[in-house]
Amino acid sequence: MERKVAQVKALEEKVMAPDFWENRQEARETLQELTLLKEKVKEFEGLQERLDEALILWELAMEEEDETQAEEISRIIGRLNRELDKLELATLLSGPYDRNNAILSLHPGAGGTESQDWAEMLLRMYSRWAEDKGYEVQILDLLPGDEAGIKSATILIKGENAYGYLKAEKGVHRLVRISPFDASGRRHTSFVSVDVIPELETEQEIEIDPAELKIDTFRASGAGGQHVNKTESAVRITHLPTGIVVQCQNERSQHANRLAAMKILQAKLFELKRREQEEEVARLRGEQHEIAWGNQIRSYVFHPYSLVKDHRTNLEVGNVEAVMDGKIDEFIAAYLRKSVVQK
Repeated sequence: MERKVAQVKALEEKVMAPDFWENRQEARETLQELTLLKEKVKEFEGLQERLDEALILWELAMEEEDETQAEEISRIIGRLNRELDKLELATLLSGPYDRNNAILSLHPGAGGTESQDWAEMLLRMYSRWAEDKGYEVQILDLLPGDEAGIKSATILIKGENAYGYLKAEKGVHRLVRISPFDASGRRHTSFVSVDVIPELETEQEIEIDPAELKIDTFRASGAGGQHVNKTESAVRITHLPTGIVVQCQNERSQHANRLAAMKILQAKLFELKRREQEEEVARLRGEQHEIAWGNQIRSYVFHPYSLVKDHRTNLEVGNVEAVMDGKIDEFIAAYLRKSVVQK
């Protein structure tokens, strides 16, 4: 936290410089960073004050030999520990887009209904996680499976640091269980790819030439009501230079679906640009990164035992039901801490 205080002082000095507003874009970014740092420092100082109060209460209880205060003091310390853990986790988010909303997409692997059902289970897991955080979840695109589950889904999760946290979830997720769709009761393994990109703010948006877009409209499928299903309100946009295809069908109007689809395309093009830059740096360093469908980041085992294991951090949690209810903060925290150590 001392480093954060030093950063605040340095930025305050920068803001006071006479030429500060010569570059307005840089000035706005500096003010935004300063505001965020001040909020973190203030939050930490508030926790410190509450800890000092708890210590005074404990000292008084010890002097008066009042054991009735022990339980209350224990509850206060417990709350402070949880809030401190949350604050510590937030300080690990230092990427330029970590504060942004997140666009999360799910794509089942081979396996038909098995993988599609697994995709729907993950969609519920991330939705529950977001709701517990107080984030807003908006479905941008959802294609139901033929028998069960979903063939694909894209959701927007709105909330501070949503991308910073959920970037830890990007990769292939593996499920091992006794299949409810197999009459023989055999064990099945299913895979779903999770993609996470930041929703870009206006000043971060990448310019797109309309001449490079192919825009198709079609009738939406699945739930949505008479208007959604009987008009060509769904929109599919193809970015011709890259071949990237995005679509949105969950809004009521074609205009709204087009705006949402353009947001997804903006984010995907930004992610493509960032990835190309990283690959160029890796090439110059002589590094090679293999990206393969079978390289799962996490396994969820329902049978023959209950276990969720993250293969990047080796963190294991035995309560798979709790994880599927959205309790994934342990995995996110472990990933972020390891990422900071590796830098």
